[in-house]
Amino acid sequence: MKTLIVGVGGVTNGGKSTLSQFLHLKVRNSCIVALDSHFKDDRVVPVDSNGFKEYDTLDALHMDKMMIEVYSWRRDPPSFLRQRGLMPKDSPVDNEVYVLIVEGFLIFNHRPLNELFDRRYFLEIPYDTCKKRRSSRVYSPPDPPGYFDGYVWPMYLKNRREMESMTSEIVYLDGLKSKEEVLVVVYEDICQEIDRLQGLS
Repeated sequence: MKTLIVGVGGVTNGGKSTLSQFLHLKVRNSCIVALDSHFKDDRVVPVDSNGFKEYDTLDALHMDKMMIEVYSWRRDPPSFLRQRGLMPKDSPVDNEVYVLIVEGFLIFNHRPLNELFDRRYFLEIPYDTCKKRRSSRVYSPPDPPGYFDGYVWPMYLKNRREMESMTSEIVYLDGLKSKEEVLVVVYEDICQEIDRLQGLS
């Protein structure tokens, strides 16, 4: 039994969830752990000097709980999948490759998590596109006026610089390309790695 941990990171509204869901549907024995499901309660998220909630920091996330989930998968991927109804109980495990897809905007900024990745992909889109996409989505709680320019984009740039100082082994993906183009590139790369792990290449 072999394992592969794939990180799908990137800017807000860059296409992380779309890419991750596609990979999960296409890659055998895979599952997703999403960072967005580990936000702390809104009441405990601090406010900056401009009155903006500081969601785009590791302190706003239950990283400890996310790491427990990742370590649980690492200990026994087949059991992890069965518990979530993603794998039949009688499926063989010999010579299988199990793939964990970790998706989120700060996954490469948390060093203990970043060190676990075998593959890292980062979706990027320019400021104008990002702002337009962000404004078309409904958040709970909703973005207050000025939040994107006053907090979201500056924090993206800050977090990206920090990420790039921690690791250079990142494949950058152009989020302006069609979904199909991006998906094919990543899928083929992962398939090659799976073949390598199985001794097929």
